[in-house]
Amino acid sequence: MKLIGTATTALCIALLGSIYVPAARADDWNRKTTITFSGPVEIPGVHLKGFGVLPAGTYVFKILDSQSDRHIVQIFNQDETTIYATILAIPNYRLKATDKTVITFRERAAGEPEALRAWFYPGRNWGEEFVYPKAKAMELAKSTNVPVLFTAVDLPVEVAEPIKTADAAVVVELKRAPIMAIRPTGEEVQLAVAVTPPPVMTASAKEPVKKLPSTASPVPMIAMFGMLASSAPFALRTAASRLQ
Repeated sequence: MKLIGTATTALCIALLGSIYVPAARADDWNRKTTITFSGPVEIPGVHLKGFGVLPAGTYVFKILDSQSDRHIVQIFNQDETTIYATILAIPNYRLKATDKTVITFRERAAGEPEALRAWFYPGRNWGEEFVYPKAKAMELAKSTNVPVLFTAVDLPVEVAEPIKTADAAVVVELKRAPIMAIRPTGEEVQLAVAVTPPPVMTASAKEPVKKLPSTASPVPMIAMFGMLASSAPFALRTAASRLQ
C-alpha cells in the first residue's frame, strides 16, 4: 500500500506541473516601450491637439488593439498620464530581429522634424509601419522619394480629449479604414510596394520549426492525466497481488 500511495502522489505532482503556465509579462502583449527622442518628431494618426510634432523627450509606446492585418498604437508621456496620439499601423517585416527597440524615421529637409515611420519591439521580426493621412503621406513621399502608407478616410487629425478605449468610435474607423501606399509621383499603389512581406520559403530552404498554437485548450490533457491518476492505484494493486 505504501508503494501505491507513493506512486499516486508522484503522478498527481506530474499532472499539476503539466497544466501550470507562467503568467505573460504585460510588456509582451501591449509591447510597452519607453523611447527617448533627442529632437522633435512628427507623428501620424489622431493626435491630441497641439501634439502633431512631439518635442524632444521621453515617451511610452503601447499597442491598444491588435488584429491580424493592422494594429492601433498609442503614444503616452513618460508617466503614462497623457495619451498624445492614437495611430493606425500595419505589420512590417524585417529579416533580422534585434534585442533592442528600433525606431525608424523618414528623413526630412534641414530644419524640419523627422517623421515617424516604424517601430520594432525587441526580439520580433514583425514591427509597426505607421499610416499617415493622405495629404501628409503625399508630402512625405515627395520629400523622401519613397512610397508612404496612407488612408484616405476622413478622420479627425486632432482631438480635444485622448482616446482611451479600443471601442472608441475613432478607433473603430481606424481599424476598418482602407490602406494603400502613395509614390513620390502621386501614384496610388498597393501596400506591398511600401511594406516588406515575409520571405518566401523555397523547396530547398530549411523549413522553420512549427509551434503548436498557444490557444489550444488544456482540457483534453487534464482529462487524460485524470484518468491515468485514477487508474494507477488499481494497476499497482493488481501487480502487487501477483508478486505475493
